[in-house]
Amino acid sequence: VRAYFSYKENKQNLKAGVWLSSPFLSRPCVDVSRWFSSHGEGSDGSSNQQLTLSDIAKGLTERRYRKVVVMVGAGISTPSGIPDFRSPGSGLYDNLQQYNLPYAEAIFEINFFHQNPVPFFALARELYPGNYRPNITHYFVRLLHRKGQLLRMYTQNIDGLERQAGIPPEKLVEAHGTFSTATCTVCLRKYDGEELRSDVMSGTVPHCPTCKGVVKPDIVFFGEELPRHFLKYLTDFPLADLLIVMGTSLEVEPFASLAGAVCRSVPRLLINRDPVGPFTWSRRAQDVTQLGDVVGGMKTLVDALGWKDELDALMEADAEKTEKHKRPKERDKNQSSGNN
Repeated sequence: VRAYFSYKENKQNLKAGVWLSSPFLSRPCVDVSRWFSSHGEGSDGSSNQQLTLSDIAKGLTERRYRKVVVMVGAGISTPSGIPDFRSPGSGLYDNLQQYNLPYAEAIFEINFFHQNPVPFFALARELYPGNYRPNITHYFVRLLHRKGQLLRMYTQNIDGLERQAGIPPEKLVEAHGTFSTATCTVCLRKYDGEELRSDVMSGTVPHCPTCKGVVKPDIVFFGEELPRHFLKYLTDFPLADLLIVMGTSLEVEPFASLAGAVCRSVPRLLINRDPVGPFTWSRRAQDVTQLGDVVGGMKTLVDALGWKDELDALMEADAEKTEKHKRPKERDKNQSSGNN
């Protein structure tokens, strides 16, 4: 998951430098903040003062923000227990050392994968959807969708927690791919990700029954193009009336450049451990930063919104549904082991 934080710029064929200078992207944006500034008013029509988290919360509850774009990275998944395979001392890191990787990121390089797919599938076994539970940040985005205020969520993560939290696929752009589908590396036959689960969980490299080629989850590796639906940003970001950025270092291109693609008059809220990207070197009057623990920052926003009870109920209902779904599987597993 965090391998993507060390993406080398221009490794992708889809380059931010080309796209983000597109006149199609810039034309729809009208910098109304200049008009407000000249009239002694801010972009919300009230004052020329710096926006606060309370202002963002008020705008959401009053439904002034109805086309919210959310950008997220690995920082929203670590509270769910997703491990960092590059950190010495972690069980996953220690397990991967047996494969003598030239460097940690090699596990996500397509040429290395073609030579030796075993290390990747050792990692995939740990990260495969269903091993971890979404947290408050994922469910907040789902609640935004339920309220009809989410335009799109852009994620760098490959853990599938966004889908698991109930965010519809059409509202989701998985910039670095997904485990939900897979493709044979030889004949290009398509597979549902669940068809690979038994092989991945047993530590077996999945092979195509048609041509015997290795079947690779549709995760974007170094040296591969980003998924075509990433191009949705061309229309999404000019339409956005609020941008929320959470749990990302904004170092990975072309994803990182998206934070600067909304109109200058659009508020940008950063919930992150540290200030990053344009929030450090290109701050705007409409920028709001809530620094520190991401989950803590999200709870502060939820409290300001008055959405805590609604969000708790949503999370509890999903937890109950998950438990009901797990019980038959555990019963079948116990019966199977008993018969043996």
